[in-house]
Amino acid sequence: MVYGYIRVSTDKQSVENQRFEIEDFCSHHKMKVDSWIEETISGTVEPGRRELGRLLEKVKKNDLIICSELSRLGRNLFMIMSILNLIMEKDARVWTIKDNYRLGDDIQSKVLAFAFGLSAEIERNLISQRTKEALERKKAEGVKLGRPRGIKNKHYELDGAELPISVMLLAGTSINQMAKLYGKHRMTIQRFIAKRKLDSKENLQKVRGMS
Repeated sequence: MVYGYIRVSTDKQSVENQRFEIEDFCSHHKMKVDSWIEETISGTVEPGRRELGRLLEKVKKNDLIICSELSRLGRNLFMIMSILNLIMEKDARVWTIKDNYRLGDDIQSKVLAFAFGLSAEIERNLISQRTKEALERKKAEGVKLGRPRGIKNKHYELDGAELPISVMLLAGTSINQMAKLYGKHRMTIQRFIAKRKLDSKENLQKVRGMS
């Protein structure tokens, strides 16, 4: 089955642009959409409360979900990674048009699935740990949670992303694709990689051994 997934956030947005992109893509690749899923809802809403959740429940091995871009699936990295990991666990595929992802049963997808699943688990643990520590500090010292006002550090925003970005480097994912996935400028990704030396031979060999 080939599913075309379309999501808009408000009634003022049109689904037609996304439908045209998907139909045009399928025409060029001699494919046909068997079923359309369209919904008007914020990408911050959990998949289980969306039509997308019902699609994820019924999708089977070798099924293909096509959407215009990854941001149609969700509005934060953790949610997107969880969705992609679930799709690949079912041996289904997801293709995006604008950011050109082809996630399926090939080795690149398996490496990315490893990164998605592991980084999602790490992020859950980090969120829990940061919340507990912040509450303890606030109770004991009155220290506010978060970065002090006026301080801006783009590297801080990507802390914890070392492993998934390293795995994506191994898989040959482009800087532009990473930037779209994280919602950052490509230079921010490049600086983070350089600062953490993620593209070094030593780091990549270490990550390759983990996968």
